[in-house]
Amino acid sequence: MPDGPPTPQQLIRDIAAARPMSVADYMAAANGHYYATRDPLGTQGDFTTAPEISQMFGEMVGVWIADLWSRAGSPAFRYVELGPGRGTLADDALRAMARFGCVPVGIDLVETSPTLRAAQHIRLPAAEHHDEVDALPDDAPLFVVANEFFDALPIHQYVRVADGWRERMIERRDSILAPVAGGIQVDDAIPAALRSQPEGTIVETMPVAAAIMQRCAFRLARQGGAMLAIDYGYAGPAAGDTLQAMKAHQFTDPFADPGEVDLTAHVDFTTLAAAAHDVGVSVSALATQGEWLQRLGIDARLRSLSVAAPNRAEELKGQRDRLVEAIAMGSLFKVMAFTAPGWPAPAGFTGDAA
Repeated sequence: MPDGPPTPQQLIRDIAAARPMSVADYMAAANGHYYATRDPLGTQGDFTTAPEISQMFGEMVGVWIADLWSRAGSPAFRYVELGPGRGTLADDALRAMARFGCVPVGIDLVETSPTLRAAQHIRLPAAEHHDEVDALPDDAPLFVVANEFFDALPIHQYVRVADGWRERMIERRDSILAPVAGGIQVDDAIPAALRSQPEGTIVETMPVAAAIMQRCAFRLARQGGAMLAIDYGYAGPAAGDTLQAMKAHQFTDPFADPGEVDLTAHVDFTTLAAAAHDVGVSVSALATQGEWLQRLGIDARLRSLSVAAPNRAEELKGQRDRLVEAIAMGSLFKVMAFTAPGWPAPAGFTGDAA
C-alpha cells in the first residue's frame, strides 16, 4: 500500500470494490488528498479565509490574546494554531501582540500538509510543526487559535428512513458517486431531541471534532491558557445537510470530484462546548464573528489604518464589511472561547454558555 493519502482514482476504486463508504470516511480520504497536494487559498485557489481578506482579522485575534494574557498575570506561554493556512493569521496576530509586550516563548503549528507547512515556514521561520494536538509541548500555558479548522474535519451523516435512522453511505453507481442509506439501523447515534424528525431528514454528528476539542481542553486544564474557535456553524442540536464543496470559489457537487474540491460542513458549537465542559474548561457564550470583531475594536483599527493610508480607505472599509456585516461573513461565522480553570473571562463575549 503506498504511503500518503489516496488519490481520487484510488478513492473511487475503493468505493467500487468494497462496501459503500461512510460520509466520514469519504470526507477524511478526499480532504486528506486535497490538502496534502495544494495551497487551496486565495484568488488562484478554491476559497479565501478571513485572515487573507484583511490584516485586521488577525490583529483582533492578537488583541484578544494580549488582553487575556495581561489580565492573567502575563505568564510565559505558547502560541498554537490548528490548521494555520499560509500562516497569515499567526503573522498578523503575533505582530499585534508584540505591541503590548505579549511575546510567546514558542510558536507551535498543528499542520499535516507539506505544501502548507512550507508556506507557513516562510512567514514563521521560528515555528515548530506538529502532526496532532497530543504532540504539543507541555511546558507552558497555551493560547490556541482554530480558524476554519473544525469545518474541514470528517462528519457522520444519518438519514431518517421509514423504519428509523441509517448512516448515510457513499456508493458508486456506474461512474458516479452518490449517497445512499446504509443497511444498519442506528437510532442510538441520533440526539434524542432529533429522533422524531420526519422521513428524509439528515442529521450530522462530528465525533472527530469533539475528540480534538477535548484534547485541547485537557491541555488547557493541565497547562493553563485559552482557545478560540472561529468557524461557520450553529448551536445544536439541529437537523440538516450542511456538507458542501468549493472549487474555484464556487459551490460544486461534493461527490463529483473527490480529492479535488474542498469539503466542509457547518460546525455544531454545542458539541465543542460539551467536549470542553466535560474536562472542566470554561466556555464562553457563542458570538457571531461580526459582534466579536466589533467588541474587540475592529472599527477603531479601521480608522487608524485609513488615516495612515487614505488612498486605501475605501478598500479597507470593504474588507471590514466583508468580515463584520451580516450579509457577508458577520453572522454565518461564529466565535467561541475556552479558558482554563481560574483564568479571567475572555473579551468579546457577553457571558458564559449554558
